[in-house]
Amino acid sequence: MRIALAEAQAAADAGETPVGAVIVDPTTGEVVAKAGNAPIGTHDPTAHAEIRAIRLAAERLGNYRLTGLSLFVTLEPCAMCAGAITHARIGRLVFGADDPKGGGVVHGARVFDQPTCHWKPVVASGVLADESADLLRGFFRARRGR
Repeated sequence: MRIALAEAQAAADAGETPVGAVIVDPTTGEVVAKAGNAPIGTHDPTAHAEIRAIRLAAERLGNYRLTGLSLFVTLEPCAMCAGAITHARIGRLVFGADDPKGGGVVHGARVFDQPTCHWKPVVASGVLADESADLLRGFFRARRGR
């Protein structure tokens, strides 16, 4: 999760919402892919940290199925990212801060709880949640000028 926080900080430094993601092979501990948010810089509304990390991991591994891998992300994934997680067959999702307004895992759409959801990762939340939330709060506070 510390690597995901570093990616979130890099995103913030680039003027993006500070969310970071890292995909790890839990059997080896190898970091397969990491990314931060980049919708503004890439002019791509789908360039969330999770999507970017999933794309990088799939390309690196030569497989669109990422079964057995773990995704660590600093903020609860939105419905779009939760959908991508289920399609990629991510084995485990670990996230930091809850997102009551835009989340799609434990809030909002609750994608993995839908009867039509075909793949449900193991989910753990609250890991380094305070650090993740502080990074987001500080970023938006600075943007508002307070």
